[in-house]
Amino acid sequence: MANVAENIVKTLHANGIDRVYGLPGDSLNGFTDALRKDGTIRWVHVRHEESAAFAAAADAATTGQLAVVAGSCGPGNLHLINGLYDANRSRVPVLAIAAHIPTNEIGTGYFQETHPQELFRECSVYVEYVADPRQMPRLLEIAMRAAIEKRGVAVLVIPGDVALADIADDRAVVIERTRPVVVPSGAELERAATLLNEAKSVTILAGAGVEGAHDEVIALADRLGAPIVHALRGKEFIEYDNPFDVGMTGLLGFASGYRAMESADALLVLGSDFPYEQFYPDGATTIQVDIRGEQLGKRHPLDLGLVGDVGATAEALLPRLAEKDRGHLDDATAHYRKTRAKLDDLAVPTKAGRPIHPQYLARLLNEQAADDAIFTADVGSPTVWAARYLRMTEQRRLIGSFTHGSMANALMHGIGAQVAHPDRQVVALAGDGGLAMMLGELLTLTQNRLPVKTIVVNNSSLNFVELEMKAAGFVTYGTGLDNPSFAAIAEAMGIFARRVERSEDLPDAVREVLAHDGPALLDVVTERQELSMPPAIEAAQVKGFALYAIRTVMSGRGDELLDLARANWRQLF
Repeated sequence: MANVAENIVKTLHANGIDRVYGLPGDSLNGFTDALRKDGTIRWVHVRHEESAAFAAAADAATTGQLAVVAGSCGPGNLHLINGLYDANRSRVPVLAIAAHIPTNEIGTGYFQETHPQELFRECSVYVEYVADPRQMPRLLEIAMRAAIEKRGVAVLVIPGDVALADIADDRAVVIERTRPVVVPSGAELERAATLLNEAKSVTILAGAGVEGAHDEVIALADRLGAPIVHALRGKEFIEYDNPFDVGMTGLLGFASGYRAMESADALLVLGSDFPYEQFYPDGATTIQVDIRGEQLGKRHPLDLGLVGDVGATAEALLPRLAEKDRGHLDDATAHYRKTRAKLDDLAVPTKAGRPIHPQYLARLLNEQAADDAIFTADVGSPTVWAARYLRMTEQRRLIGSFTHGSMANALMHGIGAQVAHPDRQVVALAGDGGLAMMLGELLTLTQNRLPVKTIVVNNSSLNFVELEMKAAGFVTYGTGLDNPSFAAIAEAMGIFARRVERSEDLPDAVREVLAHDGPALLDVVTERQELSMPPAIEAAQVKGFALYAIRTVMSGRGDELLDLARANWRQLF
């Protein structure tokens, strides 16, 4: 007779799962031993459970399939929480097996005791405690279906003794994802068409919900003469092969995207949860389409909210729309070309003796990476440069902690992306602070023979935090990093590495690292004072920078202002 753990493994295998991310522990012994005996599912061993959860998130994001992660009791599965928050907020399907202390000890304050079913509740769409083997495999089926259909994290909390208990029902349920098509009613579509036809100028804001609807959104933009602004999570799905693209808006975007929204009479928001209210136009008629009705009007007041799949809704709406004048579109795309040219002018080599512009690094990565590369980017300045300089193709992907906003995600996401796609190039654009936080995961690359290319933006600081301090008027404090040579550390771990401090050495180093057959790391010393300016500067930010300048001089750090001016004079003209 099989035990609970063996039935879990049997069910995972029946559903096409061939890998599980995690770190072993005594409360997980039943599960890991079942994996060993089965032999068809790979145990992807990481150095920290947080990495396992982030890796599973990237796996699920890039494949669209259920990914599985496991953690031992107490601190072991607690370490999963940050990565599971990321997966849940990114709406990707992940099943987490959270081992628990022995059943008879629960409630006694036993060694490593926690209450996982409470702790995981906020970062999951389903969490349940398996107290009796008779609950299985039913709860496993419910958990898997919840993760798949709700596109989120499902957690099963299983004490080690329950995992080893015999199971009466040894069936393995195969779960097929349903594929409903949701379209607004005819009356709602007519109302949307009326509002759009009455508007003189329309702009589209496209988010992650346009995945799989590229051609339908392009057709809609063509009919409406509408420029397409993308949110960060929509970039990989709508930027490529898009003559209506005018870039991003928001804190990471640039002027053309902001202007295209600000100057529109009507804004059509498609599958986007773009959170920054200050970047929405005040006077425009706003229509939002989202598959989740609870999202409608969450970020900005609406004139009309529609529940539906973006692709199907766009297709149903198209015949109801009149052809529009292209004046607004032409103005927006012309402005985008100027903005794009200005950004490209910033992505140039520095003069001898100066640190490298991070824009130049991002430009070279874009030019030399494979057409189907999977990029991951750390939160902070690496995400800024990825958003502005990495151009998507139909095959390229861009994964990050873009909703949860966790540090150190790039390498951890890179692990999962590479495991899921062993034959594709994976490029992890890491900040020095982020990489240092999870440095041990470089060993995961060598142990699992994962050829991830880790690119370190080494500016000896928590750079984006410094920018936020400056904009708010604070003297930068507590943000400096005394970094070692990350290349030397990587080499000690058995990873091919290069360190670059001069612009003239960078093109060859990027080419060499990307071409290396195996894990590789490029440590690039970049300009600490480089400003990633938002597309619209508010009065409070101007005031903040003025206060920062005054306070910095008064604190005896006036040389920092000179460095700031020297690094950014190019952006002032």
